[in-house]
Amino acid sequence: MVVKVFVVDDSAVVRQALAHMLAGNPDVELIGSAPNPLLAMQAIKKNPPDVLLLDIEMPGMDGLTFLRQIMSSTPIPTVICSTLSTEGSRVALDALSAGAVAVLAKPKLGLKQHLDDSRHEMIQTLKTAARSKPRARGAIPSVVQKTPAAGSGHAVAPLPVSRAPVLAGVHAFAMNKPVLMGSSTGGTQALELVLTSLPAEAPGIAITQHMPEKFTAMYAQRLNGLCAMNVREAKDGDRLERGVVLIAPGGLHMQLTKSHGQYYVKVMDGPPVNRHKPSVDVLFKSAAECAGRDALAIIMTGMGDDGARGMKSLHDAGARTIAQNEETCVVFGMPKEAIKLQAVDDILPLESIARAILQFDSRA
Repeated sequence: MVVKVFVVDDSAVVRQALAHMLAGNPDVELIGSAPNPLLAMQAIKKNPPDVLLLDIEMPGMDGLTFLRQIMSSTPIPTVICSTLSTEGSRVALDALSAGAVAVLAKPKLGLKQHLDDSRHEMIQTLKTAARSKPRARGAIPSVVQKTPAAGSGHAVAPLPVSRAPVLAGVHAFAMNKPVLMGSSTGGTQALELVLTSLPAEAPGIAITQHMPEKFTAMYAQRLNGLCAMNVREAKDGDRLERGVVLIAPGGLHMQLTKSHGQYYVKVMDGPPVNRHKPSVDVLFKSAAECAGRDALAIIMTGMGDDGARGMKSLHDAGARTIAQNEETCVVFGMPKEAIKLQAVDDILPLESIARAILQFDSRA
């Protein structure tokens, strides 16, 4: 399959450089380009591309506004390529939340050399994006307001109605059985939907989401403002307790450990595992050793097979294991590989995962 790409960028130099970079590759075809979203909209209606390569900062209509319009009506796999999307950029996270499949940085200086150097990464990103199935943005749940943490002496207010109904009456002092989640492409949006559907006293959750260094702290901060639970980037030695979500830092691995009946995370450096750091397998395999049947593991949308073998270890240790179903995945890669290994107890749509977490937590 040849991936048809359409470029939207107000810089003629960038459009020429991208055309040069994609030329001659048998797997990718540049079918057109436009200097602004208004002209792009007319062109892609006549000849829809497989992937949109989109800049952010443009006159008339910015890329984020254009992206949100597309994702609300006829979603097209979109890769952001912008000088505003360097590591740690809030705009990059806004783009991912709006439905972009991936974000690539574009330097302000040395553009042609940078594009030549990153040719392989861009081609692979475009091919991955073409296999994705972005969802219409109407699937995002209502934002919840933070409530006092369990044990604070204040009642926990009920969550507003969302696409994933939650269970009432979860005991705030029940045993903290750890929940482990792993995701990649499409995961930033999927995790947002799940976490915003959980109450403040939900069980502690450790997450490995494939994300570059410096993105995770800002991503955690963003989620913390949306969720009833407290969300933060994990630090070595953090306790995984009720009402807390710990996200593995970009560029580091995260493991689960247990001491005196309590669960903690260990954050450390090391070589990439399955080409990723952090790796879902690292988290899952550590949880199989220390938590076993006390754990719930969930593998979600993402390209590749990271997490599949770790989930098999958890499954064999007696943990409950869930995979996101193909219909709601942006990329049905990681869940598919876990299913192939017979490592999965249940296959659920994205909207049912929050409820599954609370059902697991409510078991005796």
